[in-house]
Amino acid sequence: MSFQSLGLAPTLLRALSEQGYQTPTPIQQAAIPLVLEGHDLLAGAQTGTGKTAAFGLPLLQRLAATPQRDRRPRALVLAPTRELALQVHENLRAYTRYQRVSSAVVYGGVGMGQQLEALRRGVDLLIACPGRLIDHLARGSVDLSAVEVLVLDEADRMLDMGFLPSIKRILAKLPRQERQTLLFSATFADPIKQLAMEFMRSPREVMVTPRNTVAETIAHRVHPVDSGRKRALLLHLLAADTRVQTLVFARTKHGSDRLAQFLEKVGVRAAAIHGNKSQNQRQRALAEFKAGKVKVLVATDIAARGIDIDQLPRVINYDLPMVAEDYVHRIGRTGRNGASGQAISLVAQEDARLLRQIVRLLGRDMDIQEVEGFAPATPIRWGEGAPGKARAAGGADAPRKPAGHRGRRPQGKAPRHAHAGAPGGHRPPRPQPPRHGATPQA
Repeated sequence: MSFQSLGLAPTLLRALSEQGYQTPTPIQQAAIPLVLEGHDLLAGAQTGTGKTAAFGLPLLQRLAATPQRDRRPRALVLAPTRELALQVHENLRAYTRYQRVSSAVVYGGVGMGQQLEALRRGVDLLIACPGRLIDHLARGSVDLSAVEVLVLDEADRMLDMGFLPSIKRILAKLPRQERQTLLFSATFADPIKQLAMEFMRSPREVMVTPRNTVAETIAHRVHPVDSGRKRALLLHLLAADTRVQTLVFARTKHGSDRLAQFLEKVGVRAAAIHGNKSQNQRQRALAEFKAGKVKVLVATDIAARGIDIDQLPRVINYDLPMVAEDYVHRIGRTGRNGASGQAISLVAQEDARLLRQIVRLLGRDMDIQEVEGFAPATPIRWGEGAPGKARAAGGADAPRKPAGHRGRRPQGKAPRHAHAGAPGGHRPPRPQPPRHGATPQA
């Protein structure tokens, strides 16, 4: 299938061709015809599958077909983070190279002057973060009464971030009649569907990937380590190939800063990106990372939403996420569009429960590899539903539990422990301690 077969205007096709896009992705194939026909749409696809073009191309075609009547926005795209809002704006502007469609983006963390000026001039398309849009509504600097199309991008993340009250306030300012609503999300938890049913009209539903799936081209690897040696192990992994760009996830803003500062002190070009950074700091760090000037970007989960980097080879989970579904979002930054990628997790004993939850969510094995010189002082007790295939530091398979051992995990393989063995040999299996109580549920 080609973009021509989807019914897109020649101006859009020309812009796509000049950017090297020839074949639509599955979500684009499924969504674009439905949006062009005017249907409300509930669409699910993982990060990096082309969601922006799936809603953006038919949206731009609709706006270009009729001239702007006044200065009020005719289409509104809501995005959860500044980075994602900027990314969507940048992508859509590239598609409008041969169209007369004006656009603006509004987000917090910066002054309102330029945003106010853009809104005064008038725009066809407004991309906004909910919080800053509420500020503009309160000031009376934006009028949403002419919005014909509403897009909620990454709706699951907006709900996770507590934007539901803001979204409902914004919806109250939009016209109800003849409004087309498009909701895009990586996952469809029940609250998402409930929200959709409240303000969408008989939406068509498209799900091109099952919930919580990850690209098959990503290799998942776990390195057991004592928590006090995580920094040293991270530095060891980075030093193995200093040319590889790496996105590192930390759990907290303060932790991100400390980790980036540590890497800088030992000679690794690193930057941190999180919610306490100013917008200019975040944009500069991201631009330097994309340009290769910074080799390691340390990020929190929320700040990483909207990071769009082609061919990112490696993601390292310095801290595992507290919510298993965030693992899917994190590693979705690598292994895009058929490229190979690595997802590496540094796991201490206190992280074992979180890793078990991730394994249950994904329903797949992970490779456990002890790194020579960094094996935990006491082997990690994985418990029921261990994460996967364990290998000792020298690359030898760690001993298996007896085949009849109770407690099976995804794919039916018995859990194994990773032990650091002597070079070229195996250590004998350790006796298994008796189990007490049920395994914590994910």
